[in-house]
Parts: sequence; structure tokens; C-alpha cells
Amino acid sequence: MITHIVIWKFKKNEEENVNKFLDELKSLYGIIDVIKHMKVKKSVDFNNDFNAILISKFNTKEDLEKYKKDPRHIKVSNLCKDIRINRTSIDIED
Repeated sequence: MITHIVIWKFKKNEEENVNKFLDELKSLYGIIDVIKHMKVKKSVDFNNDFNAILISKFNTKEDLEKYKKDPRHIKVSNLCKDIRINRTSIDIED
């Protein structure tokens, strides 16, 4: 099992766009079949170093790559590019 973790820092005054991005990201679970688990959460304090996190699980590294290349994921990911200040990720094997 591969766990894919992404965290973002968003620009101030982008709350509506952040919520849209996170909601659309959540909607991929159950639509892209290689996603075995997904949790998307916002920080309780916008002043933290990062504002939101994605924790998702995939059976294999190949499934993670399929997810990353899926046009539905790319479309949602593109929503984030103009509203983020920073993004980092890590993939770990469970």
C-alpha cells in the first residue's frame, strides 16, 4: 500500500477558491477507482505554515501514477495552481 500525502499553503483572500478546490478533490474518491482511501482536511488555523492536507492510499506505486495522470485529477489539480503559495508531498510505503 502506498500513502500519498500532499500539503498546501494558500494565498489569503482565496477562501472560496480553496473550498472549491478541496471539494472537487474530495469528489475524486469513488470516481477514480485506484484511490483506495482519501482524506482532505483544512487546518484550523490559516496562519499555520500549511493550510490543507490530502492523505490518500493506493494499492501500488503504479496506481498512484495512474491517479496523477488521470485527466480528472489533472483538471482538479489545475484549480490549485493559481491559489497556492506552496505545495509539498511525500509518498510512503505502508
